[in-house]
Amino acid sequence: MTQRLVAGLEPPYYTAVFTSLRADDPEGYAETAARMQEIVRDVPGFLGYESARTPGGIGISVAYFRDAEGLDAWRRNAEHQAAQRHGREHWYESYSVHVGKVERSYSFDRR
Repeated sequence: MTQRLVAGLEPPYYTAVFTSLRADDPEGYAETAARMQEIVRDVPGFLGYESARTPGGIGISVAYFRDAEGLDAWRRNAEHQAAQRHGREHWYESYSVHVGKVERSYSFDRR
């Protein structure tokens, strides 16, 4: 599967940056992560998603939203909230969430 980055978007827009340290061998994590990627696409104002993980278990996921209302709708999504609770109980040693308003954006693509 070819990886793609979210290209520079027309500001302003909002980001939610989720940085985490996972516990060893998190059963069910991959399936839930795939489901979250599936349902976030239906949130009004969703623009894109990127995620990366180091071999040591540190992960960074960034979701992009056109407006604060879209970001808030994602935060309030019941299935997303259930995944967050399960993550605190089973998958994560620690995590942080950073929400921001992007005022400048650009990208480069060699293709």
